Amino acid sequence: MKIEKDTVVTLKYKVTNAQGKLLDAPEEPMAYLHGGYENTLPKIEEALAGQENGYQITLTLQAVDAFGVRDESLLQTMPKKDFPAGVKVGGQLRGRTPDGRDAVFTVTKIKGDTVMLDGNHPWAGQTLKFQLHVTDVRAAIAEEIEHRHVHGAHGHHH
Repeated sequence: MKIEKDTVVTLKYKVTNAQGKLLDAPEEPMAYLHGGYENTLPKIEEALAGQENGYQITLTLQAVDAFGVRDESLLQTMPKKDFPAGVKVGGQLRGRTPDGRDAVFTVTKIKGDTVMLDGNHPWAGQTLKFQLHVTDVRAAIAEEIEHRHVHGAHGHHH
């Protein structure tokens, strides 16, 4: 079966930065609903469209096509008293950007009574290399299309 809109694509992948440092290589494959549902990066969907099970490719994506360029407006400093006890560097918290969008912030530094947060994706601003290997392609079920994501093995569970 060819990868096209409303197919479920299962793939093994590895992500490295421009210097070759391994950033992610999960043991379990991931599955996503293909066809513009924002379940993976658009350039990955573009590269996989029309391919079949067994297809392999290595993509190098510039920051703008991967996790975006760094946005310094997403750096925030807040009083430590506004955080739950036990806040640690590297911890992640949900919050809002200055313009009111929901975001995940990573605690980057704690200095005295101040906590520094970064709302950028940890890989923002980086050129990334994705090694992709398609291990399965199947037609999506109606519920997956309606919910806009994969259900079951390697996908979302309700």
